[in-house]
Amino acid sequence: MSNVIRRLGRLRSERGMTTAEYAVGTVAACGFGGILYKLLTSEPVQNLLSGVIEKAFGVIGG
Repeated sequence: MSNVIRRLGRLRSERGMTTAEYAVGTVAACGFGGILYKLLTSEPVQNLLSGVIEKAFGVIGG
């Protein structure tokens, strides 16, 4: 009987750990998304992207 209780205890703790890992991963992904948004909406990066797009359309003939 005590073996069953120990196994259940381990299963519960593993489930909690998995949930915590998902939470940390979600927070990290949100943080990375925020940094990426700030980077891509900054004026120097927008100017760089505009130049690359204009150059690409110039090569294509548009």
